[in-house]
Amino acid sequence: MNQILPRLHRFAAARFSAEGEYGLHLTAGLAMLVIATAAFAHIAGAVVAGAPITRFDVEVANWLHPHAHANGPLRSFLLGITHMHSTPGILVLAALFGFYLYRRGHRYSLIALASSVPGGQVLNVVLKHTFERARPHFAEPILELTTYSFPSGHAMGATVLYGFIACYVARHARSWWGRVLPFVLAAAMVATVAFSRMYLGVHYLTDVLAGLVEGCAWLAICITGAATLNRRKRARAARSGKTPEPQDI
Repeated sequence: MNQILPRLHRFAAARFSAEGEYGLHLTAGLAMLVIATAAFAHIAGAVVAGAPITRFDVEVANWLHPHAHANGPLRSFLLGITHMHSTPGILVLAALFGFYLYRRGHRYSLIALASSVPGGQVLNVVLKHTFERARPHFAEPILELTTYSFPSGHAMGATVLYGFIACYVARHARSWWGRVLPFVLAAAMVATVAFSRMYLGVHYLTDVLAGLVEGCAWLAICITGAATLNRRKRARAARSGKTPEPQDI
């Protein structure tokens, strides 16, 4: 017991170390992954089982649809938002930010971005074909899509892209508001994109919620993996007496 307690203390201290190669970033990333995966599994289980929330899905969709037809300015604005965050749009936005990271020399952040956004799009397609949920159906649809509904690719893509940008900006901020504001703005953008999909009648509420938690889980994997690679390389360089590379993620 006298030997076990000090080992447990050292293990716990290492897991919550802000600078350790397997420290707080890995602990936080794994916690986010577990929470988001559990949330996705719960939503997916409810959808497959036809739980009461699926009836609420239909009620919300039927309530929003006539409002979308009646409100032309808001409909036009949300159409612009939804088209901008289609798969090509998300990839273009990610490429622009990736070019910025390349110019800054932040290659591990670039690795995380390159794996999270395109990889997330592929993951979403796989999940759509796994669940094969039909989209909402209306007699006079605003948009007509032939792809599956669950989970929302727009909500997932926005979560991954803006979540990544928020993490990057907060990581390099020097004040508390500089660490909080990026996440507030990212949440606002994700909420707007998710609402646009519901308002335009192409997704249910559970579709966008599932896309959001799917994006959080995938982003946790990509950022944590890239950060761990960066920290391991820095630790190895320090042990060998070399000058470590800058920690950019």
